[in-house]
Amino acid sequence: MKVLLVHSGNAVNGDSERYTFVREQGESLHALGIDVEYFAIVGKGVKGYLSNYRRLQKAIEEFQPHLIHAHFGLCGALCVMQSRVPVVITCHNGETLSRYGNIITSLAIQRAAHTICVAQHIYDKLYLKPKKYTIKPCGIEITDVMDKTIAQQAMNLPKDKINILFGGSFSNLRKNVALANAALHILNRDDINMIEMKGFSREQVTWLYNACDMLLLPTKSEGSPQVLKEAMAYNCPIVATDVADITYLLDGVSNSYVTTFEPSDVADKIQKVIALGERTNGRERIMQLRLTNREVAKAIKTIYENILS
Repeated sequence: MKVLLVHSGNAVNGDSERYTFVREQGESLHALGIDVEYFAIVGKGVKGYLSNYRRLQKAIEEFQPHLIHAHFGLCGALCVMQSRVPVVITCHNGETLSRYGNIITSLAIQRAAHTICVAQHIYDKLYLKPKKYTIKPCGIEITDVMDKTIAQQAMNLPKDKINILFGGSFSNLRKNVALANAALHILNRDDINMIEMKGFSREQVTWLYNACDMLLLPTKSEGSPQVLKEAMAYNCPIVATDVADITYLLDGVSNSYVTTFEPSDVADKIQKVIALGERTNGRERIMQLRLTNREVAKAIKTIYENILS
């Protein structure tokens, strides 16, 4: 089976190596015997996306895929313009954040062979519902849990501080560092070290999950946040706002809390994690939900096989 994975390349100049979740999903599909090629759409707006159509047609002619799997609704809209190859569209949340994006995506999924929504709330918000769909979060790649002290030494983190990993870049307004700072101001502790998740390699981020005392994710909006699932996989305590599927993911996970957008509530939950001072059973929850890359790839392969049969 040959599958062309199509994704946006705007943020990374078409370099799919930097689209970690797409690359990891592709590698997991390849490990299951699927021949995978990548196609990055570079350009913004209607004209920008349409300018990729000839390139896409050429890629289809050269690769001769049995299926096209488009990540993000607008990418899917370009792919369903052709009708020779069946299209699977994965919606990640951004599709529903604007009226324009929702309309384009809703129309595109009517022509798709199957739609995957990474969380239920995305399906619920679509103006037009897909005929065939699956709710399936993207998987994560996990390695062995590391000793916390060793991970702290590797990342040169202070041992006399409460190391809090902020789940994104401070400059990303959606990640809501303002709420994090307001909560820390209420706590008024001089032993907190908040670390911006920016500029680290993939390996270093894994060390941070193992080294830090908690992940803080006061985000305004998400699809099914990879950072939260990755932190769970290394039993890192979590404090996160109640958006997307976070409450569902953290159901039954110890020493992890879902909060409102009130700074006092976020501060209270951070203090609870600090006071308990224990790791979680998040990895057990990830395994229970079958959210490793391999398990998700198996589910996606079944979708492919059903389409082709």
